[in-house]
Amino acid sequence: MKIYTKTGDKGQTALYGGTRVSKASARVDSYGNIDELNSFIGISKSHIENEDVLKQLKKIQFDLFTVGSEAATPVDKLMLANGKSRLPLIISDTEIEELEQWMDSFEDKLEPLQYFILPGGGKPATFLHAARTICRRAERSLVFLNESEEVRPELIKYLNRLSDYLFVLARYISKINNEPEEYWNPNER
Repeated sequence: MKIYTKTGDKGQTALYGGTRVSKASARVDSYGNIDELNSFIGISKSHIENEDVLKQLKKIQFDLFTVGSEAATPVDKLMLANGKSRLPLIISDTEIEELEQWMDSFEDKLEPLQYFILPGGGKPATFLHAARTICRRAERSLVFLNESEEVRPELIKYLNRLSDYLFVLARYISKINNEPEEYWNPNER
């Protein structure tokens, strides 16, 4: 299989299920943002040494491919003519709850927040903060898509929870790497 097909040379691409759309469509934008997020999580992983965290991030990258594949599939193409799902996996409450459990575990080891945190805290945390902002963009793009085409609510919920996870993880990584957090305190200008 060749990487280049030349079928997108005129600005269109095929969605999962065969429908051709503009590469500027809301659906393509949404799964493109998810792909970018996945890449930034990969960059973050390259700066993290904690094996438990790396296992979590690998699972998240896997789940993001699942989210992306569904984002690339119009709702009317999710089911095949024989009644079976086109996609072998979909995101469910199980993956969302897993993120919540991981966050709770990290938060038990962190000081309570009193101020907003400036993105930073060493290379790993800084990349995690960047991934968090990309996650928020991916979430916004799915919400935008959902205004014109149906998106399963679990996808939006997963990205919302994932951005929270990335924030908490950035704080946790800063702590275990002894990198100080910097606060945005409007009283200390």
